[in-house]
Amino acid sequence: MKVVILAGGLGTRLSEETELKPKPMVEIGGRPILWHIMKIYSYYGFNDFIILTGYKSHIIKDYFINYYTRYSDITVDLARNTVELHTTRTEPWRVTMLYTGPDTMTGGRIAKAKQYLQDERFLLTYGDGVADVNINKLIDHHIISGKYVTMTAVQPKGKFGALNIDENSNILSFKEKPQGDGAWINGGFFVCEPEIFNYLEDDINCILEREPLESLAFDNQLNAYKHRDFWRPMDTLKDKKELTEMWMSGNAPWAIWKEEYANV
Repeated sequence: MKVVILAGGLGTRLSEETELKPKPMVEIGGRPILWHIMKIYSYYGFNDFIILTGYKSHIIKDYFINYYTRYSDITVDLARNTVELHTTRTEPWRVTMLYTGPDTMTGGRIAKAKQYLQDERFLLTYGDGVADVNINKLIDHHIISGKYVTMTAVQPKGKFGALNIDENSNILSFKEKPQGDGAWINGGFFVCEPEIFNYLEDDINCILEREPLESLAFDNQLNAYKHRDFWRPMDTLKDKKELTEMWMSGNAPWAIWKEEYANV
């Protein structure tokens, strides 16, 4: 089963980083968040990726083209014009990178991947969020549902501390970043049947999260997989800092490839 990753947006709320690189290439602990996402899927045996690029797509392409030399021991003989690879630290990945345009919306980007998916079920997610989602359980849930699309639903924490105040203005309790209002939101990590393409248009203005998903829900073809554990998007520099601190401290819940964690 192929994994499609949306990686073409501008990432305007991370402008300090994304002026120089696309958002999925912003690093957590020295590795792009895109790499972290791919490691999650690879842990479950899914190693065939289709990356939908746009803004500064050449940076993503260069990263994978040079992956061998980036993470391997090499000898460069300038006199003989040769490069010798020694110990390699690579992944069992097949990576197809599709340029889908700098301004194309999410639905339009996915529509451009249709010819590479051969009418098969596929996995889909955003290139800016990590989670400890059990991909196998997600797929099983999707198959049982019989729907065209399953979306991982999450309940993010609130952005601010919550006060419990009585009628006399006494603060009875304070909780830093509580669970929020309890609403479930789109957490990415989709499973899709090929019928999803009946709801998408190969048009730069087609936004997955609007008419396509709304129509799927109206047709009773959109299912939710409720994920109550770790999930975190990287929308701001604060998010990047917190994710990096988790990674560097060895307390990164999304790093489910724990047997390799110490060596990456």
